[in-house]
Amino acid sequence: MAFGALIIGDEILSGKRQDKHLARVIEILGARGLELDWAQYIGDVPERITAALRLSFASSDVVFSFGGIGATPDDHTRQCAAAALWRKVEPHPEAVRLLEERFGKDLNAKRLIMAEFPAGAAAIPNPYNKIAGFSVGSHYFLPGFPEMAWPMMEWVLDTNYAHLFHKVASIEETIVVHEAGESDLLDAMNAVLRDFAQVKLSSLPQFVADGRIIELSIRGEPSQVPGAMQYFKGEVVRLGYRFDDKPPRANAA
Repeated sequence: MAFGALIIGDEILSGKRQDKHLARVIEILGARGLELDWAQYIGDVPERITAALRLSFASSDVVFSFGGIGATPDDHTRQCAAAALWRKVEPHPEAVRLLEERFGKDLNAKRLIMAEFPAGAAAIPNPYNKIAGFSVGSHYFLPGFPEMAWPMMEWVLDTNYAHLFHKVASIEETIVVHEAGESDLLDAMNAVLRDFAQVKLSSLPQFVADGRIIELSIRGEPSQVPGAMQYFKGEVVRLGYRFDDKPPRANAA
């Protein structure tokens, strides 16, 4: 099962607001032994939002969408989710009830727009101000405001996906290779991925004061990572380069 994030809003793409969601989503998932598989930023363009949602709805991914579920003219996510599913939007009884609790006699037609969800959606409680988000299948639509969205995401995970927490044990080993270029190590990288099917590899080249380095990490199944790294270290030495070990990192089940 893959986890994805859609982060919606012109204000992020224009630089008016710095995105805080991506780092926090990674942190929230990581605390539960889960990983973010993909993320996408989208501006307030209905056609693009609808297209992105239509693609993700066709997958089995668990997707958290942030932003665009308010009542202002630049909030399109509710309508786009409905369009992506070929459904209409309609008032959700639970979301309406929560708005009645929140606003009482001050509830009006404009505020009721925030309780209009795609047909068949479920409400996601908002502990901050009772203005609900919504879910359709494994897609969860949350406000753009972090103080609301992050507790709502945690509630979704703890309510629906606790059976997945810390199920996959993984470790990560990292070395720093000195003076090699990525092309020099490419054959060794490909050999690791070919011969050790349950690991992932990342290569981060950097220029430093005394030359260049590559921070090379191998992450995945604990029974495979040590062998994969041992092979890679041997190739580094065989090619005439030196390396330094970094402390291993574990994500145990």
